[in-house]
Amino acid sequence: MKIEVWSDFVCPFCYIGKRRLEEALSKFPHRDKVEVVFRSFELDPNSPKEQNKNIHEALAAKYGVSVEEAKRMNEGVGEQARSGGLTFNFEKMVPTNTFDAHRLAHYAKTEGKDAALTEVLLKAYFTDSKKLSDKDTLADLAETVGLDREKTMSVLNDDDAFADDVRFDESTAQQIGVRGVPFFVFNQKYAISGAQPSESFLGALEKVWQDENSAPILQDLSEDANGASCEDGSCAVPTDK
Repeated sequence: MKIEVWSDFVCPFCYIGKRRLEEALSKFPHRDKVEVVFRSFELDPNSPKEQNKNIHEALAAKYGVSVEEAKRMNEGVGEQARSGGLTFNFEKMVPTNTFDAHRLAHYAKTEGKDAALTEVLLKAYFTDSKKLSDKDTLADLAETVGLDREKTMSVLNDDDAFADDVRFDESTAQQIGVRGVPFFVFNQKYAISGAQPSESFLGALEKVWQDENSAPILQDLSEDANGASCEDGSCAVPTDK
């Protein structure tokens, strides 16, 4: 089973949804047969790398609410994060552009380190208050999952490196109707939108596994079940009755 996850590194529900999916997978008996692939999605592709607003002010401006209301909204999200064992440090988060971080994730995929880097990037933003557009910071984070720093900096300093991969993921998301993240696609046939409860993910895993493994791979459209064919080393010629 293949699960594709469209997400952004500055999306709180993407981190929460990731944890809930992982919790569901820990209870799924066929988890060793599941591949999870992370796809790029930018919540705000036009977001500047340098911003003069903190996370509360940025949220208030985006939704047209007061800063105090934005703080209450973030507190609610923080409670959901804590219930999943996550710590969100809203007071020190650094809003920024995530395009370079997504490019780095695609480079990590070529080295088999994308899953580990995804976790590191999410924690870096939400818990450790790292600036995900700073190239030295990204290189530091890449090193923690075993990526070569020199190669990492070479990728980050080339604005075209893996840019097409990011845009391809985003174009695919648009084609299949993704309007928000996290967005989970199972075997390119089933979808879950948002950070649903872990029970919902577990139910989806079980349904997809059952559906994909109970039905025949091909539907037989033969008009005559006894049509001419060869089996077990011999061929039988049907006769008219």
